[in-house]
Amino acid sequence: MAEELRRVDTPLGPIEYFLTVKSVKNINLRIRSDGTAAVSVPRRVSKARADDFVRSRAAWVMEHQRRRSELGIPLAPPEKREALPVLAAALERVYPLTVPLGVKKPVLKVRFMTSRWGSCHWTKGIVTLNTALAVVEGELQDYVALHELVHFLHPNHGPGFYAVMDALMPDWQTRRRALRRYTLERPAS
Repeated sequence: MAEELRRVDTPLGPIEYFLTVKSVKNINLRIRSDGTAAVSVPRRVSKARADDFVRSRAAWVMEHQRRRSELGIPLAPPEKREALPVLAAALERVYPLTVPLGVKKPVLKVRFMTSRWGSCHWTKGIVTLNTALAVVEGELQDYVALHELVHFLHPNHGPGFYAVMDALMPDWQTRRRALRRYTLERPAS
């Protein structure tokens, strides 16, 4: 799963991106916290098709890279042992909202992630929260914790997922926008 740096020419100008071929179902494009574009593709997808995909999303890539460069308060995450009690408290604050819906209490793990605030392994009963969340406002921690808990009901981001988020945390979109002020910095080694 080595990354390859690639460059494509687009009508809006050249775009460099990191390509990774791995076991995924779809072509995935994201902008990392450092502003670089990254694409992961299934093994069956050619590099030319990946280039075409990036080219077709050129406006999106450039807009998100611009936002990353203009916005973003860098967060230096604390150590796991410092982050765990803070993030456990956030999970405890929002978990009662999901109890009536049948969500079983998950195992909480914490680790630094470069591009996500949290993840849910709904089949294993695990929620992982980014250690960087420990230094943002509690209401933003609560949003991410609830987001991951709702994935136990709706593993994807379909209409059902958003309906539950709307019902349990009506201002979740405001919180999500507030979280976008922050960028993730890899901890110093």
